This record gives sequence, structure tokens and C-alpha cells, in this order.
Amino acid sequence: MKNNIFKFVFFLLISSTMMANVSLPNIFSDNMVLQRNSEVKIWGWANPKEEIKLVSGWNDQEYKTVANNQAKWEITVKTPEAGGPFTISIKGYNEVVLKNILIGEVWLCSGQSNMEMSASWGIDDGEEEAKNAANPNIRFFTVPKLTAESPQNNLLGNWTESTPESMKNFSAVGYFFAKRLRDDLKNVPIGLISSNWGGTPAEIWMPEKVVNDDPILLENAKKLNEQEYGPRQPGRAYNAMIYPIIGFKIAGTLWYQGESNVGSLVYDKTLGALITSWRKEWKDDFPFYYVQIAPFKTGTNNFSNVTVRDSQRKLLKEVSKTGMVVISDISDTIDIHPKNKKSVGIRLANLALAVTYPEASGLNSNLVNGPLFKAIKVEKNKVVVSFDYAEGLYFKDKKSNQFEVAGADGVFYPAEALIKNNEVILTSKKVVNPAKVRFAWGNTTQADLFNKANLPASCFTSEF
Repeated sequence: MKNNIFKFVFFLLISSTMMANVSLPNIFSDNMVLQRNSEVKIWGWANPKEEIKLVSGWNDQEYKTVANNQAKWEITVKTPEAGGPFTISIKGYNEVVLKNILIGEVWLCSGQSNMEMSASWGIDDGEEEAKNAANPNIRFFTVPKLTAESPQNNLLGNWTESTPESMKNFSAVGYFFAKRLRDDLKNVPIGLISSNWGGTPAEIWMPEKVVNDDPILLENAKKLNEQEYGPRQPGRAYNAMIYPIIGFKIAGTLWYQGESNVGSLVYDKTLGALITSWRKEWKDDFPFYYVQIAPFKTGTNNFSNVTVRDSQRKLLKEVSKTGMVVISDISDTIDIHPKNKKSVGIRLANLALAVTYPEASGLNSNLVNGPLFKAIKVEKNKVVVSFDYAEGLYFKDKKSNQFEVAGADGVFYPAEALIKNNEVILTSKKVVNPAKVRFAWGNTTQADLFNKANLPASCFTSEF
């Protein structure tokens, strides 16, 4: 008798395993946010040839597909204007119901520790901000730190609403970005996916093949030394922390990384390759907004930090649909982790509002960007430097000692600087025939040139 009961229970277990087969990656869970006004791909697994029916709760529309011979299925669903909460029903032999789903704007937040840094790490006013963080229309998905030698299909994690507790352990830059966006987009829900790892170089965040197939990137990657806080091998974080969510529709990406690439002379090429590879895999030319790393004291090479910052500036002209926020005025030059994360998040949000959502925000590019080097014009012994976003140029301390000029020999000397018609005019008694200019060129130099929007200029050198 006991034998028969055991066989019956065993049969039920086997049957349920065989039949209850519809499953989804964890990026699709209760509380998630789906991109509004889009065609959103939802995918998962089931028995080969199993018919899958999906019903979207916002319009009760039914979609059908059949799992392929690799046991995978996918359905493209049309999403409406912002709203919710809704449910999604996915039925095969079994049924999965996703609840409390919002339709809004979804952004991926990625990089290293400055993007990962949360209120619990001790950011400015972190405790007070966390107390006021209850907002069911802001949702978080945190990707755990994982590595893999090959691309993975899934990862751990689930969507959660913003509460004082969940906000306290989520990317602070991401949270302040979302909060600002919601204020201007009239309460459109915001979903944030945080995939970060402190101390990691950009090379681990892109497909290994991209690095291996490019001699310059490969040579640079070979210079990355092993360290105890994270991987150094190209592709390892990409395989485990980015690849499993590729295809999840996003509005764009926020990136805060570069400190672990200090010393590189080709960071613009490296980050450019990462952006291109992500867009290719997503099949989506989404906007990519990033934070220029802050001035800080590092290493033995006096100009290693500023070189990366200048590479970040140059990338703006090399890769389309990119934007950069400069934070030299809110940084702490002795701390690689500036504590003022609220200003960083708000500046990123303002950039997105002006470029991605201009109709809703009324902002324009002149209000959200600091001055960016445009060109130099040599007039005898003077150099006239022009900038983009130059309206209302001024020096913080009424005069500047951060400009340098050089002749054809490339030896730089301090220059006297004055502002006229929103251009900077430079002269130096030591350089009779100037040919090159650089500005704020040092590891810890915080720019003293600002525009009408009270945003600092990026460091630059005109010689490259």
C-alpha cells in the first residue's frame, strides 16, 4: 500500500514537472515597469511546441505563440501610455500571472561604485532622503554581482517598489534621477535596472569578442591588473549581468564609470565600443548618458585622471545620442566617491529631460550642459577659444589661472585669460606663436569656468 502511494505521489510530481513548464526570466516579475508607447518583447521557456497565450491587462488583448525546439518563446506586446497597475497572464500547460505592473519609462543604470553607491553608504543627507523615499510609482531591479565565461539566460533578482528600505540600498544616482524625472513627466512611473560593480573597468561590461577583435582594445585590456574587488577579464560581467536582460525594452542607459580605467589613453574608444555593442545587441539606438568622473588625487602619473575625463569629453563627438554631465564643482578631490549624489542624479535627469523628453519638460540643451570646448583660432600672439553651451560665460573667481598655451614644441605655459563675447582670449609672454591650448589639466583641478546655467566647463586639450 505504501509502495502504491509513493508511486502515485512520484507520478504527480513528474507530471507537474512535465506539464507546468511555462517560466520567465526574473527580469519579468511582479512590480515591474514596462516601457510605455512601445513594442515590448516578453520571453521565456516552455516545452517545445507548447502553445503560449499572453493576455495584457491594460486592453485584454490576447497574443499567441509556440515554443521552439530550443524550448524558448517570445511575444511582442504593444504598451499604452503611462499607467497601471496592470496584470499580465501567460498560459501554457500552467499559468503565470504577473501583478502590479506599471507602464512608464525604464532606464538601465550601470558602471562601477559611484553608480552603485547607495544612501546606506553615507551619501549627503542619505538618511533624510530615505525617510521620504516611499513612492509606489518608482520601481527598482537590482542585478546581483555575477560573472560568467559565456552569456547567461537568466539572473537572480526581482522588481520592488521604492520604500525607505529599498531606496536605502539602491543606486542613489539612479533614485534621484527617477525622482526628478517623475516630477517633470507628470507622475509617469519610472523603472530602474541597476547593474553595477565597484572597482571594475569598462572592458568587463562588453562582449569579450568586441575586445578580442580590436587590437587596440585588446592591448589595453592586457594592462589591467588583477585586484581583489572584482573581475578584470573582458566580458565577464557582461555575460552574467547585462546579457540576460538584453531585449528588455529601455528608454536609455545611465553610465557612471571610468575610475578603474584611469591610465588608459584610449578610454573614448573603449567606452564607444561598449555603447555600440549594447545598441547592436538590443537592436536599439537608445540614448546613453554618462557622468564624467570627478577630479581626484590618484596614482603617480599626474595627468592620468584628467586624460580619462578628456576622453569622455571627446566621446560626445565620436558616438551619436550620447550626453555627459560634468561634476567637477561638486566633487571632493581627496575622495574617489563624491558624497553629493543628488546633484549628479538631477543633472543626468535634466539632460534626459532636455534631450529625450523636451516636449514634456520645456528644457533645452543650453540649460543642462556645461561649456564644452569647440575650437581655437590663433590671431598673432593671441588664441581665441570658443565653446558650445557658452552663453553667459564667467570665471568663478573673476579670473582664471587654469588655461595654458603651447607653441609647436608642445611645451605648455600658464596663460592670461579674459572673456569677451562668450569666448575666452588667451595670451602668454612665454609663447609668441601659440598653437595649442589646454584647460583645467590636472588630476585634482576643479574647473573655474562656468556658463549661465551655473554648470562647469569640462577639462580639455586641443592638441589631439
